[in-house]
Amino acid sequence: MKVIQLHNNEAQLIKKAIKNNREAQHVLYELHAPKMLSVCRYYIKDIHQAEEAMLNGFFKVFTNLKSFKNEGSFEGWIRRIMIRESISFLRQKKTIEFAVEEIEVNEDFSNNIKSDIEVAQIQQVIDSLPEGYRMVFVMYAIEGYKHHEIAKMLKISIGTSKSQLFKARQMLQQKIKELNTSSYGTN
Repeated sequence: MKVIQLHNNEAQLIKKAIKNNREAQHVLYELHAPKMLSVCRYYIKDIHQAEEAMLNGFFKVFTNLKSFKNEGSFEGWIRRIMIRESISFLRQKKTIEFAVEEIEVNEDFSNNIKSDIEVAQIQQVIDSLPEGYRMVFVMYAIEGYKHHEIAKMLKISIGTSKSQLFKARQMLQQKIKELNTSSYGTN
């Protein structure tokens, strides 16, 4: 059997993957799966469910690969698919709840907490947020979406998006403060 060397050039891999070349698809999967699992994991607490959403997302990536227009990064295109797939997964599980109360929020809200907690602890703190808070927080603070984009994707109002973010930040500050107090015995 003759081994065909795949080029690490992503554009070449994409062209081959569009033609259903399994090796090229596998290489693209291996290149992007670790980051995409962490994207899904931001939204979905359970690692096994996050992996399921990621695999469903990659199925959509390879099914719709012809629609990638080489505008922007390929990784960014995949990332958007993973975010939508994670949201869709949570909707199917009916775990997304948003507080209906909208509050006036100052956009310049800043996080003044100084902390030495570990990344794993931060992920646990984010995981402890209610679904709606967590999704809006991740989309805004980590993914960089604007409130109008979040509102459109989650089918909520812009005010609800802002209030969910505000409440998430308040809750995160409180939980980080508690972690610091329990870790160091100080405030």
